Amino acid sequence: METIYFKGTPCHTYGNLPEVGEKAPCFNLVTPELKEIHCDDFHGKRIVLNVFPSLDTPVCAASVRRFNEEAARFDNTVVLCVSMDLPFAAGRFCEVEGIKDVIPASAFRSPMFAEKYGLQIVDGPLAGLLARAVIIIDTDRKIVYRDLVGEITEEPNYSEAIEVLGR
Repeated sequence: METIYFKGTPCHTYGNLPEVGEKAPCFNLVTPELKEIHCDDFHGKRIVLNVFPSLDTPVCAASVRRFNEEAARFDNTVVLCVSMDLPFAAGRFCEVEGIKDVIPASAFRSPMFAEKYGLQIVDGPLAGLLARAVIIIDTDRKIVYRDLVGEITEEPNYSEAIEVLGR
């Protein structure tokens, strides 16, 4: 169990975020077209998991915009923007915003994603949603970067994540 905060109030996650150096758990997520995507679909690519509670919040929307601009420019890298939002809403958001370089991916059908990555919030006002985190997985499916954002209302450390991608 990890402790995070929502507007200063402690909340907890189910389990723990995997550590750097560990093999990343496989996942199944759903795209706006209702296509299931699997970790093996990105074999040989680096994966950035930009995980957040909901695109209906300004901070979550800002992280999708920022990763669309910065992280998606790296070769051999795919950025998955993961939330419990319905796939239709994520697709609509990206269409309206003109976001084309990230893949919106819903975990609404995948309780195992939240469990394996230790990111489901289990108490507090956002219970049932995902915590804010950035996880970078290398081409061998090893975690090379992890940032579980302590205060949900704050943005992740983009510069650290981009620095890892630039190596």
